[in-house]
Amino acid sequence: MRKRNPVVKAVATVLAVAIAAGLGLWLYAADRTAGDTGHWVGSHDPDRIEVTASVLKVDAAAREAVLRVLVIPLGRFGEDDGVAPTGELRLLNSSSLRGDHVFPAHQRISSLDLPIALAGGAVTDYPFDGYEARIEFAAAHNGEPAPVLFTLDKVDSLFSFSVKNYRASDDQGGLDVRFSRSTSVLVFAFFMMITMWGLAIAVFFGARHLIARRRGLVWPSFGFMAATLFALAGFRNLAPGSPPIGSLLDYTAFLWAEVVIALCVVVSVVTGAITEHGKPDSG
Repeated sequence: MRKRNPVVKAVATVLAVAIAAGLGLWLYAADRTAGDTGHWVGSHDPDRIEVTASVLKVDAAAREAVLRVLVIPLGRFGEDDGVAPTGELRLLNSSSLRGDHVFPAHQRISSLDLPIALAGGAVTDYPFDGYEARIEFAAAHNGEPAPVLFTLDKVDSLFSFSVKNYRASDDQGGLDVRFSRSTSVLVFAFFMMITMWGLAIAVFFGARHLIARRRGLVWPSFGFMAATLFALAGFRNLAPGSPPIGSLLDYTAFLWAEVVIALCVVVSVVTGAITEHGKPDSG
């Protein structure tokens, strides 16, 4: 058999590592770029109320997302470069944001963490679950409607969002948003599924070898099988976003892998015990 040059092996190894690292960097850059993308809607009038919101966290199990909102009154509506309103400022929210907020005149405005109710989707569809929300803001300054410019971006790395519809008028801005799992979550979820099936198949072939060769009770092999059975449970709990038991991930990979490994352990031990029982005593 022709032997490969050690230099060729080393170069091939370095190239494989470089390609894998490059692919990882590309996926990271794509996910980061999507996270830095902002959407805006509303009025660009010099005298306006700017509402800047970032998605801090999406809790799929609670069907809720948290927005960090900063209100900046500009032009005749604000003073000290938008730090405080010149009159009483009322921020009017859509029903999904659960209530309006009032900022007294000449007092510093602080950022707000507002929960959003999510609609549609089911967390058990993980990692392909998606949710929708309508986020709208309007403003009233001293009881009079004020132009609004609404900007939305995201911080939560586990979810991405897309805008389905823009809603704009002279005194309000709104977005119909859909949240879905980010690319990194999808890649990791697929990796987990492949790994679970790979371990199950490895255990199956190991058990098949023990049974076909009548190897008897080979305790190191049984230890490996049993350790894999319990290790998969811990591995499954590492799924980003902590999906509940009964999700698509479980029905396509985890539960089947556990069943295959458990059956392999039981059948191998029983077959090994029968084989050992049939052997003549060494004494």
